This record gives sequence, C-alpha cells and structure tokens, in this order.
Amino acid sequence: MEKKRIEQHIFHLAHCRGIGPISQVRMVAALVDDQTLTAYQLAQSAHLSTKNKQAFLESYDRIEPERLKKKYAYQNIQWITILDCHYPEYLKQIYNPPALLFYRGDIRLLKDNLLAIVGPRNNTPYGSLALDQLLPELIKNKIVTVSGLAKGIDCAVHKKTILLGGKTIAVIGSGLDYSYPYEHKKLQKEIGDYHLVLSEYPIGVKPLPYHFPMRNRLIAGLSLGTLVVEAQNHSGSLITANLALQEGREVFAVPGPITSPYSQGTNQLIMQGAKCVLTASDILEEFIFDIK
Repeated sequence: MEKKRIEQHIFHLAHCRGIGPISQVRMVAALVDDQTLTAYQLAQSAHLSTKNKQAFLESYDRIEPERLKKKYAYQNIQWITILDCHYPEYLKQIYNPPALLFYRGDIRLLKDNLLAIVGPRNNTPYGSLALDQLLPELIKNKIVTVSGLAKGIDCAVHKKTILLGGKTIAVIGSGLDYSYPYEHKKLQKEIGDYHLVLSEYPIGVKPLPYHFPMRNRLIAGLSLGTLVVEAQNHSGSLITANLALQEGREVFAVPGPITSPYSQGTNQLIMQGAKCVLTASDILEEFIFDIK
C-alpha cells in the first residue's frame, strides 16, 4: 500500500510545471521517507527556485489525478514509475532518470537486450544499406532495437525491424497523444499496438525542440549500447552517442567514406574509441550472451 501511495504521488508530480527529472526524483526520495509531505515541503526538498516553486505549487493544486487517469485509460496509455519492477534497471543508473514513463505496448520488452540505433534525418543510401546488412543478424539474435521515430534512420530502424519479424521500441519527445512527424502516425500506432512506444511527457505535451535532447538521453540510457549509423559533425546522433559514453555504455559506429559529411561524425567517433562496426558480430560479441 505504501508503494502504491507513493506511485500516486509520482503520477501527480509528472503533470506539474516547474520541475524536471532531477527535481522529480528528489521529491520521490523525500516521499519515500515521509508520505505526508505537503506540496510546499516537496518544493523545498527539490531546492526549486522561487519562479519554479511558484509554477509548481500553482499547477499542483490545479491537477485532478483521477480525471487524468480516465483520459489515459481512454487512450490506452499506461505508465510505470521508478519504483516499479518493470522500470528498466539501466535507465535507473543514468544521471537524471525520469521518475515516470508513459507507454503504449509491451512493457516486457524493456527486460530484453536493447540496442539503440541512431542516425541523421536526411540519411544517405549508404546508411540504409548499412542497416540492411546489420539488422537481420541482430534480429536473429533477439536484439530489440531502440530509436526515436524521427525521419531518416530512426524510421528505417523501426520499419526494417518490423519487416524482419523483430521487436522495436520508439522513444518520443512529446505526449503519446501526439505523432511527430505527423506522417509517422500510422507507424507509431503499429509500434504501440505490437511493440512499445515510450515517453516521459504526459498527454497534451507538444514535441518542442528542447524535448529531443532529453529524449536522446532515454534512448541511450535504456540500452546496453548505441550504434551510430551515420552522423554529421555536431549532430543529434553524436549527442546520443556522447550520452551513452557518459553513462559507461558501449558505442558502436559504422565507418564511411571520408568524402561524405554524413560519415564525418561516425569516423570521428571511431578515432575517439567507439567500436568500428563492419558486421553484426562486431556488436553481438559485446553483449552478455553467446551468438547463436
């Protein structure tokens, strides 16, 4: 009962303004010690600034958790908290894990061997061919792919995984009632129906630009390793790779032509110590199981 009550508090906090992942986790830690804390005391425990404290307290009082739960149930959206047994252990280990994850689909996939695969929105035919060469063996060995449902490589990862009969997880930068880009709405529904779609953002939250670097930390944090297929210098894919490195995860990179700007980032990663990937075996041998 105590755990359930704290999880109800976490659901409430997830819809409050003025707090981010770090503040939410601080509040959860305070609630574990004392479930009777007021909203003001929770704000104090998170060391909120005056501006954020005011935004938090105002939104906390307006939220009606039971009404919100009915909205989620109507849209077939569920959630897990950081206290839940299904919450991914690898994600708990990152610097700023979300206190709550919203999802549609098979939450059990989070217990499998997850590999993040990222690349540019405007990928080249070389990037698509690299996926064609690597994915079949990865899927055969029960690797679950994780990507961000964006245009380009992300979308290709999800679609090719599904065509190969594998499982895939999409992590998005908005509430699960949004599809971004809109043309991926059908794909997002298919993944939610038969695979898994995740977000740390509640329904009604739009896909704002600053959400995507936050989403990238989840893609890297969920996974045993991150494969960068193509990347320009200073790209979002490199941000995801660097986040994986910061968390002590494996980083893999596909080498490419020195004449291609889309291989500059991956070639640079390899020079800095990322594992050069020529075959799927280069990835599989780093996972903690035997290649079948």
